[in-house]
Amino acid sequence: MELDDINTIAVLGAGNMGHGIAEVAAMAGYDVNMRDIKEEFVQDGYDQIEWSLNKLAENDQLSEEEADAALERVTPLVDMEEACGNADVVIEAVPEKMEIKQDVYEELEAAAPDRAIFATNTSSLSITDLAEFTDRPEQFCGMHFFNPPVRMPLVEVISGAESDEETLDLIEDLAADFDKSPVRVHKDSPGFIVNRILVPLMNEACWLVHEDEATIAEVDSTTKYDMGLPMGSFELGDQVGNDISYHVLDYMHDVLGDAYEPCPLLEEKVENEELGKKTGKGFYDYEDGEGAEIPTDEQSDLVKERLTATMANEVAKLIGGDVAPPESIDEATKLGAGFPDGPVKLADEFGLETVLEALEEAHEKTGHERYEPADYLQERAEEVGSFYEADEDEDGGVEFEAIRIEHPGEMVGHIVLDRPHRMNTISGELLDELSEAVDILEEDDEVRSILITGEGDRAFSAGADVQSMAAGGADPLGAVELSKKGQSTFGKLEAADIPVVAGIDGYCLGGGMELSTCADIRVASERSQFGQPELDLGLIPGWGGTQRLANVIGEGPAKEIILTADRYEADEMKRFGFVTDVVDNADLEERAFELAADLAGGPPIATKYTKRAMLAGRHDTDAGLEYEAAAFGQLMATDDLMEGITAFMGDEDPEFEGK
Repeated sequence: MELDDINTIAVLGAGNMGHGIAEVAAMAGYDVNMRDIKEEFVQDGYDQIEWSLNKLAENDQLSEEEADAALERVTPLVDMEEACGNADVVIEAVPEKMEIKQDVYEELEAAAPDRAIFATNTSSLSITDLAEFTDRPEQFCGMHFFNPPVRMPLVEVISGAESDEETLDLIEDLAADFDKSPVRVHKDSPGFIVNRILVPLMNEACWLVHEDEATIAEVDSTTKYDMGLPMGSFELGDQVGNDISYHVLDYMHDVLGDAYEPCPLLEEKVENEELGKKTGKGFYDYEDGEGAEIPTDEQSDLVKERLTATMANEVAKLIGGDVAPPESIDEATKLGAGFPDGPVKLADEFGLETVLEALEEAHEKTGHERYEPADYLQERAEEVGSFYEADEDEDGGVEFEAIRIEHPGEMVGHIVLDRPHRMNTISGELLDELSEAVDILEEDDEVRSILITGEGDRAFSAGADVQSMAAGGADPLGAVELSKKGQSTFGKLEAADIPVVAGIDGYCLGGGMELSTCADIRVASERSQFGQPELDLGLIPGWGGTQRLANVIGEGPAKEIILTADRYEADEMKRFGFVTDVVDNADLEERAFELAADLAGGPPIATKYTKRAMLAGRHDTDAGLEYEAAAFGQLMATDDLMEGITAFMGDEDPEFEGK
């Protein structure tokens, strides 16, 4: 079966995950039969889909026509034969109990056509064991969505012991057609990738508190404001549901042994029904208390060491067990858990020798199997010192994490902000890499213009990485340095001797808009939105926005944008003169490249002097005029001038060589 052969998808289960998956499939254009065991269950799921589609339309993420069409594709059903009799793919999303799933698959096997592919949305149960309840294990695999499916981009595609490669390829293609980011899990292993990292991490946080080695405040302060993870460990547990964490961990304990023994503190929370936000109380009190109020200044070196070591050990087990390679682990964790950096990179930066030493010391102290270092971790620590191979790339040996450089031709150097899981927000690391990238491209004789875009279609850049800014919020001097760092990096882009084009697709907010302001020309897609929301946060634009925006569009419009902190559509920004052109969403990439290529074909020396003269005269017209005159004189002696005159006289296109 090919992707084009899939017309009807059956989703079994109309709960939170089931109706979310059904909505995603319907928005992608598939006919969806959503089935549950009672009419009231399936109707409630249908109502939730209708509500969600209406909210997406209200927020201009879908048109009303698209929302109505998606809803029409969903058919709520109770009868299994009616739901699955003509299905090409069946996605099961029933409760995480093996006996329930067994009953469902045995009934499904009798109803579904032979061609149908079965995919389970289980978050932890064995794909291989579930496949045994069917007569088609080769047409069975995992398709693990994350909650809520409509918003979360990750889908783990998991192989069972007998899954055909064609089945896995098809489900991966289907996930991509759902506008999701599939990550392949090559071996059926408890927790797959994301839960295999997160659940032991949350369990270790509990052990640290249970054994009086740290407080909840110290653990969460360290996790959020030192390690840079999106939530504190206990905050995340309350968000997910402590019962969910416990049940996944308990399953891992049964399958993998005592290294995954649930901490008594977590077990106690579940027994007391303190499950987190959904019950009003967990590790934090959400009814009578203030919820997860995490201090920014109670970090602990011990907590950081233990939690990093725990993640590194799980990473080693995944890589060494051929479950997933380093790149997939980092991608999945960033997409599925919102990590700014993946656990593989975090472990490498912390140092595998340090991680190994921490595990060995803890194991000697406690004797607990969770600290037993994985064989692969010992091997990499002793032989290489990192999980990632230290290969050089084509750009001068520089390995980028937050951006990438591409060379699409026509003398264009393309910088891509590559943090789609964080809407391309700007971190300190991205600033460092952007500065290095500008240097690399300016020094490359084969590059005569720079194009800068954001990965994906959600955001050019949604602004600064608020998490890293919050972490430095208690240190005014650190915030000043961060501001100066951004100003300097963006200033380098603005002052580049080659022209810079920003291709803006999606959100262009805060620091992202300040970055785009440093381009010479900006082109945007119709769906793009702009704004400087800093004043709503009690801040001001700190990376040059208070100065550069007024230089581009005038003081009056700049004050309106900054002081109101409002969002502006692309057409409004074109009227302000900030955007040169607004194009169809699908045409943005092509149009931006064409513009960059046109500029790259211009006379490089004259372009350089033009930019320098305009920059010099920004606040001192006399200085600008002086530079302009001197540059004009130098250009009269260049080969490029003769080439330009000759081509003009011959009605041909000039070929400038920068001489």
